[in-house]
Amino acid sequence: MGRKTRIDQEELARLAAEGWTNARLADHFGVTESGILQAKRAAGLSKRMTDHRRALPWTLRREHSQSGPATNLRNLSAVAQGRRIPADKLNTAVRWATRLVDNGLDIAYDPERGFHEVPAGADSHIARVLGEARRATEQAQEARGQAR
Repeated sequence: MGRKTRIDQEELARLAAEGWTNARLADHFGVTESGILQAKRAAGLSKRMTDHRRALPWTLRREHSQSGPATNLRNLSAVAQGRRIPADKLNTAVRWATRLVDNGLDIAYDPERGFHEVPAGADSHIARVLGEARRATEQAQEARGQAR
């Protein structure tokens, strides 16, 4: 049984900052890409995972996980958590959610039917998710404005 390869965290940080891919790092250190991912996590170099459970509180069936509503909710969730996403994806998600809110609609999910629009109640899921994304966007814009 072989000894575990020790990855120098300082060298890993330097090479990752230079833009080396995980595959190149794995070759360099003589480990698998999974080993590089584990080393990056241990060194605090990996991005934290975005948790979309607040925006997508349902257990989605595989065939619904990449649908328009699921994608839009994930994009709004990412923005609400301070992530930057491409402007076109954000615009699509905001337009979709705004259309629902403006028309008094909400989104619901059923494993058999998938996502479907329903009349919004007092505690509209889509209005909350959209509001969180808008607040985060405004805060980010204010922070960028103050940094100038």
